[in-house]
Amino acid sequence: MTSIFPSAEWLKDLEAKLNSDERYGEIAKNWEGDLFFNIEPEGNLKERLTFYLDLWHGKCRSVEYNPAADAHPSPAFTLTASYNNLTAVLTGKLNPMTAMMTSKLRVKGNMGYMMRSVPTVLDFVRAAQEVTKEIM
Repeated sequence: MTSIFPSAEWLKDLEAKLNSDERYGEIAKNWEGDLFFNIEPEGNLKERLTFYLDLWHGKCRSVEYNPAADAHPSPAFTLTASYNNLTAVLTGKLNPMTAMMTSKLRVKGNMGYMMRSVPTVLDFVRAAQEVTKEIM
């Protein structure tokens, strides 16, 4: 798994990591919710990019790279961050919870559920960091 972030290959690597990682599977066993991740252009990213992830009970049921806006009309969560803020999270330079609390990572959806699921959120980020070896 040595794909470049952000790419369809990186997203597939993340899907494989989430589905094979026992630690994530255990921590996220009660998570129910799909999400859109909107990455706003900045730095090396010239156009907005969207990832879709269907996360369910410690597994990633599917991913899509730049899906049509109406492909999944009501995801449980929509996360939005600038390219630089997201790469800072993926390289460990920005704590994901700090990013959420300071609106560097904006979350639309049930924040109560998200806050009750902090261990799942943090372990998801750990898995994403582990597949992020190279950034565009």
